[in-house]
Amino acid sequence: MMGSDPKADLHRYLQSARDALLWKLDGLAEYDIRRPLTPTGTNLLGLVKHAATVEAGYFGDCFGRPFGEPLPWLTDHTEPNGDMWATADEPREWIVGLYRRVWAHSDTTVDTLGLDAVGRVAWWPKDRNEVTLHRVLVHVIAETHRHAGHADIVRELIDGEAGMQQGNSNLPSVGQAWWVEYHRRVQYAAEQARDAGPAGRPR
Repeated sequence: MMGSDPKADLHRYLQSARDALLWKLDGLAEYDIRRPLTPTGTNLLGLVKHAATVEAGYFGDCFGRPFGEPLPWLTDHTEPNGDMWATADEPREWIVGLYRRVWAHSDTTVDTLGLDAVGRVAWWPKDRNEVTLHRVLVHVIAETHRHAGHADIVRELIDGEAGMQQGNSNLPSVGQAWWVEYHRRVQYAAEQARDAGPAGRPR
């Protein structure tokens, strides 16, 4: 039986979420990576910008290692959601580059400190804002994978492209006709349930 390296395992899951999030931008025009696809404005480039902001805080400020670049949207109190979308003068290359630079800063924190190293999350309630690196890793992994899931849906709404990660779609190997029929069956099941009434029986 192979030995386990908990920190390496956690880092691997974090990196897979990072990679999946960036992959969802591939092949899309500037408009498509920026346009909002939900009533709350969810968009692909904004998810990347947000993920960069999250990591800069959790692996930087929380452990006394502030990220060395200014993030102006954090100090603009007139824009509470400023990290969730990209302005026209924030190029894709700059936001993606920022995210990669944040990765490097975060990875140094992870590599340097032990999992039991203690930090403080200033924006959490005082009764639970003292945390270990282990807890922060788990928290950021969960958040990044959640946003990668958001990106899955947004990308599919844009151009129909779907899949878990580059080289591994994690979807059945079937043709477009199968998906059309599958969608029809799922829709039909939903309509049957709607018409069955609260007890699950046809009205």
